[in-house]
Amino acid sequence: MDVVHSRAELAKARAGLTGTVGVVMTMGALHAGHETLLRAAREQADHVVVTIFVNPLQFGPNEDFDRYPRTLETDLEICRRAGADLVFAPSVADMYPNGQPTVRLHPGPLGEDLEGLSRPGFFHGVLTVVMKLLQLTRPDLAFFGEKDYQQLTLVRRMVRDLDVPVEIVGVPTVREPDGLALSSRNRYLSPAERQVALTLSAALRAGASAAARGEDAGAVLAAAHRAFDSPGARLDYLVLTDADLEPGPVAGPARLLVAAWVGDTRLIDNIGLELAPHA
Repeated sequence: MDVVHSRAELAKARAGLTGTVGVVMTMGALHAGHETLLRAAREQADHVVVTIFVNPLQFGPNEDFDRYPRTLETDLEICRRAGADLVFAPSVADMYPNGQPTVRLHPGPLGEDLEGLSRPGFFHGVLTVVMKLLQLTRPDLAFFGEKDYQQLTLVRRMVRDLDVPVEIVGVPTVREPDGLALSSRNRYLSPAERQVALTLSAALRAGASAAARGEDAGAVLAAAHRAFDSPGARLDYLVLTDADLEPGPVAGPARLLVAAWVGDTRLIDNIGLELAPHA
């Protein structure tokens, strides 16, 4: 496995990869969820490129950029174990040699809702760095986890709308045995807070169970809200949308999404479900 840090090193290493190339973009602090992405890429592409970069453009002024975990040596071991061929771990100066870009991608209306409403400018930063990394790594496939479902949806729209020649592959969320979605931010949680964090997945399971019983959208959302009952968690949003994150699903594929603060840590989760047609 090659590890490179500069654009020139990346270009030279990328030129030596023949056949199909899959990329997994990360901010480091890798866990089993990332490893699942890497293994999916390994199965579907001839070569796997991993990017490790904590992107300052997607952090607000009061967010956790400085304390975001940086564990490069451990990350590289996970990449080796999962069969990565090439890791690109640039500095901020390597990614933004002219300073923070004045031209950034606008995510459209969806990018200003949900995560974008709670974190203004977040998806401008996400899509800008994703586009830059797609240009630098030139993959045939790019793998993103469904845990960040809004990000996945917006990246799919971006490559569709801008004719970027890459296939975006969504990979299901990886969970702990008790249901907690794996996240690099979970390591911020104290043992007590980790128990409180289970209220997010409990709400999603309650909504999914209601949908499986044939309940309508209103009842599904109400069941999820009833299950979100921990006094230690502060709800940001809990919404039911269609599979493309548009409002008002009546029947068919839908998505239930939740975001909440547990202590000083903001967590997100989501689940796909199927709404029965009205009788």
